[in-house]
Amino acid sequence: MDKDLLYKIGLTFIDHVGHVTSKVLISYCGSAEAVFKEKKQNLLKIPDIGEVIAEAIVKQDILHLAEKEIKFIEQNNITPLFYLDKAYPLRLKQCADCPVILYYKGNANLESERVVAIVGTRNATEYGKKMCDALVEGLKDSGVLIVSGLAYGIDAASHKAALKFGVPTVGVVGHGLDSMYPSEHNSLAKKMLDNGGLLSDFPSETRLAPENFPKRNRIIAGLSDAVIVVESKAAGGAIITADIAFSYSREVFAVPGRSEDIYSQGCNKLIRQNKAGLIQSADDLLDSLGWKDTKKKKKPQVQLFQDLKPHEEAIVKVLQTQGAPMHIDDIAIQSNLSPGNLSTHLLTLEFAGILRSLPGKMYSL
Repeated sequence: MDKDLLYKIGLTFIDHVGHVTSKVLISYCGSAEAVFKEKKQNLLKIPDIGEVIAEAIVKQDILHLAEKEIKFIEQNNITPLFYLDKAYPLRLKQCADCPVILYYKGNANLESERVVAIVGTRNATEYGKKMCDALVEGLKDSGVLIVSGLAYGIDAASHKAALKFGVPTVGVVGHGLDSMYPSEHNSLAKKMLDNGGLLSDFPSETRLAPENFPKRNRIIAGLSDAVIVVESKAAGGAIITADIAFSYSREVFAVPGRSEDIYSQGCNKLIRQNKAGLIQSADDLLDSLGWKDTKKKKKPQVQLFQDLKPHEEAIVKVLQTQGAPMHIDDIAIQSNLSPGNLSTHLLTLEFAGILRSLPGKMYSL
């Protein structure tokens, strides 16, 4: 059994220790294993770690729960993604409250160059379902990954549209991967595994609870470049997701509707509050994000960059090696450039058409 993974998963079972606290503990102790082996008096010296949390860490016998979880994920071909792992989705990693551990089953690239979330009401109208179809069909040639929450209504419609048009799609669920809610979506979830996947930060046998879904929504928002709300009441899960995305500096869009339509109130409100851009088609989204003229663009080849300066060439090589969008901080680390120097070279490369800037301080060739 992977001892390192045992402690990483074990952290998530400690009472009173959430994702943010776990990261604080790891940063001070050095590793997940070191957290478990640290003395209580030393834990109490860590900021915001009081008597209750310190006692929970040293007294609780929870590693047997982590052992059970490791057996489950091994038996079911589930990949655990720790927030310090290279495979952990970089967009999500940039969010301060990102989960310490993700459980992923599927074949879609969570680091796809373009990720769009489509969310909305559980009581989707025929208009809403048609909009999902139209949006996904319009995005199918842009190399996009569609993310949603596998709930009734707009979520399910967006996943079904992705399957229909051959677009990879990932469902983020508010429970462990040992079950499916709603159960009626079992068949849909299985189909998504062929061209997409299922993602959760909850271990198996997690009790289904209302508070799980806002936690799920932050993952949907954090994974994405843009969040589209198709239909929603004035309040609800889709509005929560949009608000979280807005707080993460993600692009938020909403499909407008008639003022008297209850399932357009949320979309109209987001647009009125300038939290969301108004879109009526996939072209509107592609135009807003600058994606329209770069559909199916081939990755630049090394021979095209013969006139680059040494620092610029180093940046290009870093991005080529990664093969996916990178955050400016990670580019700085891997290219050994100071933030100020890096910004100058990034701007030069962007003006030259060699790379492009993406939402969330991300860059790609």
